[in-house]
Amino acid sequence: MIKGKLTPLHDDVLVYGMHFGETVTKGGIIMQSDDAKAHGVKCRWAKVYAKGSTNTDDYDSEDWILIEHGRWTRKIKVDCPDRGEIEVQKVEKSAILAVGEDGFEPELAYWGQHYGDGDTASFDPGDFGAQ
Repeated sequence: MIKGKLTPLHDDVLVYGMHFGETVTKGGIIMQSDDAKAHGVKCRWAKVYAKGSTNTDDYDSEDWILIEHGRWTRKIKVDCPDRGEIEVQKVEKSAILAVGEDGFEPELAYWGQHYGDGDTASFDPGDFGAQ
């Protein structure tokens, strides 16, 4: 575990709070962890811990960012003076798809792609009103 504050170099982006575990929907439905499963292949939301001094992108520390699937490193534990013990990851700057600001709170209970045989979707588009 690292004690203290991490400072990313150049235009790197460090995040924390990326969710991989069990989730409870607003309606109370418990969704099991989808990590390492086909339907777990999806973009993930994380909070910006810090960005490097040359990064001029339009997000700041504590903003939520949506990251393309798999474009993050493994987690390292950091004992921060201002946030307590958190797990920090580096993400690819080019893989940031969206930014949520000003009180934005992401919905963590969502499904990624799920394929039955690797070629076709395992659901019928007609179930969703398609004709």
